[in-house]
Amino acid sequence: MTMYNPPHPGSILRQDVLPALKMTVTEAASELGVSRAALSRVVNEHAAISPEMALRIEAWFRRLGYKGGRAEQWVGMQMDHDMWLARKKWEAA
Repeated sequence: MTMYNPPHPGSILRQDVLPALKMTVTEAASELGVSRAALSRVVNEHAAISPEMALRIEAWFRRLGYKGGRAEQWVGMQMDHDMWLARKKWEAA
């Protein structure tokens, strides 16, 4: 069974969230309480969204007055992406 390629949640932050908020990675990192390098690794898809980062994003969205963006959604998107990569590798073996 071949699944579609679910996006890395960092790409959603990079392509949708940050532009909509008119924020740079540096500004968003400050608001999230993480280093610019840590957020940059996520938005450039070099690091996964951890449960802690997902909780930070959820709290950030809440402070901004946005509905949605629950931590479970961010972790779920990461799991979908990771499973797709693992399945692709498994099927190629």
